[in-house]
Amino acid sequence: MAFELPPLPYAEDALEPYMGRETLQFHYGKHHNTYVTTLNSLVQDTDMAALDLESIVKKSFGNPDTQKIFNNAGQAWNHNHFWHWMKPNGGGAIPGELEKKIVEDFGSVDKMKDEFIQAGVGQFGSGWCWLVVDGGKLKVTKTPNGENPLAHGAGTAILGCDVWEHSYYLDYRNRRPDYLKAFVDNLVNWDYVAELYGKAS
Repeated sequence: MAFELPPLPYAEDALEPYMGRETLQFHYGKHHNTYVTTLNSLVQDTDMAALDLESIVKKSFGNPDTQKIFNNAGQAWNHNHFWHWMKPNGGGAIPGELEKKIVEDFGSVDKMKDEFIQAGVGQFGSGWCWLVVDGGKLKVTKTPNGENPLAHGAGTAILGCDVWEHSYYLDYRNRRPDYLKAFVDNLVNWDYVAELYGKAS
């Protein structure tokens, strides 16, 4: 069965001023759409054609013969979550159990946010920064390009931020730290993060 571009959970201008309509039009409408359509063409008539997206990500990772499949499957999976990791009027209060766990594992919410921002700033070139549940603890990690914790088997991602330039350049130019600060302070959908945390726990 062919993969489809899932609908955005809000209007293209709903994240302004922190993420602009034009960014959404290009990032979602062009980049994410291209990952999905390319993935469909690459897996057609292969032994991966009947697999779900998570299985394709895991099976295609680390094999030079399936690198193109992984690149598009990884990015499709990342972006399927990315749009839900944000919401209009995001940021703000973190649901109780998740906040308690963040304080337990990082010392404070601010410390976690700072580590998350620094992971994104420190990712050279394209990639992602993550908040994961790994061995019962919350950790911040980063990955290059379209890689993710799912592919690495390194915990369960409950929050991720795209630091490819196309995700912020129209709004922030080369100011990646400003983009990441706006993301954690004004865009994160903590209810969705808490939902994923509940499943991972």
